[in-house]
Amino acid sequence: MISIVSVYNNEDILKDWLLKSLENQTAEFELIKVDNTRNTFKSAAEALNRGGKKAKGNYLMFVHQDVDLSSNTWLEDVEQMLDSIPNLGIAGVAGRSEGKHPLASRCKTIIKHGVPPVPVGGPGGLIQNPEKVQTLDECLVIVPKSVFNRLTFDEKVCADWHLYAVDYCLSVRKLGFDVFVVPMFIHHGSTGGVGLFRAILSLGHLPAGYYRTVEKLLKKHENQVKQIHTTCGTWNTSQPLMWQRVVGLGIHVMNLGFGYLYRMFHPIFAPILLRQSYRQNGKVKSRQIANLTHCHPQEIAATRSSGE
Repeated sequence: MISIVSVYNNEDILKDWLLKSLENQTAEFELIKVDNTRNTFKSAAEALNRGGKKAKGNYLMFVHQDVDLSSNTWLEDVEQMLDSIPNLGIAGVAGRSEGKHPLASRCKTIIKHGVPPVPVGGPGGLIQNPEKVQTLDECLVIVPKSVFNRLTFDEKVCADWHLYAVDYCLSVRKLGFDVFVVPMFIHHGSTGGVGLFRAILSLGHLPAGYYRTVEKLLKKHENQVKQIHTTCGTWNTSQPLMWQRVVGLGIHVMNLGFGYLYRMFHPIFAPILLRQSYRQNGKVKSRQIANLTHCHPQEIAATRSSGE
């Protein structure tokens, strides 16, 4: 069983997104809602630790309030997948791997974010099977209860609302466990970041709290890794943070320009998922059967024809 822990500051968003996608799940689950509408908690680590310690499931899923699981069998499918992964420390739906490959090939995910939904990453980051990565995005991560009993989120280093999963990934690797990103599709409502004008004024395209946590992360893990790869950028543990912020802002501005030009001349990339609709107890449900994104167009066309 999966215990779902979600911290919320807007009950309407929670109901319209996460709770709505949980209504017809085929698997049994435990839901632990952590109310932060009155700013009771000062950090995500504090709030999630509070909820996680109440959990009874074999897996603890820490998920944002504005996430739509997009499939009635999502929990059932992901639990079966997690059971097959050896030495699992933490898993998520978006992450970054290490290596000298281009940025797009290191971003591993098939999710979409924003309203309207836009694919995250690009073709180089599409996954069909669980893959090892260095760190995971915070929108949705899953930790075996046996691992969480040994290691909770670091409330001192992650004293804000950012990078708590990144820190957990690096810390759990120190314990000898592996970090995996799994090919499970979700729609995350938020895109994160700040506006371009504010980013230029603050020398960074991310919230101020993000950079405060980055600085503490670099000090904590400087003897473990040379670079920390996150879904929002790569941070070098031996270089001044302010210099990295300025360089990162320049890259962000260029990416905005290149992204605009690319979308003008190319179709928007999107994963191709094969799903099945069926009735159970009088209700229409759906489940993901396969990820066809890497298949040849003729194979995809044949699949469509066979279903007609």
